[in-house]
Amino acid sequence: MDMSQLLAMVTAVFFGGAIGFERALSGKPAGLRTNILVCLGAAVFTSIAQSTSGGSSDASSRVMAGIITGVGFLGAGVLIHEGSGVHGLTTAASVWLVASIGVACGLGMYAVGAAATFMALLVLVVLSPLAKKIRRDLHKKEVGKKKEKEGI
Repeated sequence: MDMSQLLAMVTAVFFGGAIGFERALSGKPAGLRTNILVCLGAAVFTSIAQSTSGGSSDASSRVMAGIITGVGFLGAGVLIHEGSGVHGLTTAASVWLVASIGVACGLGMYAVGAAATFMALLVLVVLSPLAKKIRRDLHKKEVGKKKEKEGI
C-alpha cells in the first residue's frame, strides 16, 4: 500500500462519514457506519483495480460497473413499501451517491469527491424543510378536497 491509497481511504471515510452523519441525525436506517463502509469499500475496490490493471481503463470501468450494481442491491434493501407509498428513496440514493464518492476517492479525484459531498449535504440539509413543507401542503390540499367531496 502506498500513501496515495491510504489518502484515498482516509478521504473516503471522511466524505462518507459526513453524509452518514447527516443521515444518522435524521434517524435514517443507513447512517454513519453504512455510509462510511460503502464509501471506503468503493475507494478500496477502485484503488485495487487501478493498482493491478497496469493503467487499463477497461479494468477500472468493470470494477466501477460492479460497484454500481452491488450498491444498487444494497440500496434496494433500504426501500420500504407501505401501502401505495415507498419510503427510503433518499437514503437509497445517498448510499448510491456515497459509492460514487468512494470511486472518485479511489481514483484520486478528491475535488470531485469533496464537491459531491458538499452538494449532497446541501440537498439533504437545506432541501429537507422545503420537502416537508411541500408534503404538508399537499396533504392539506388532499384533506380539503376530501372534505369538499363529502360536503363537510
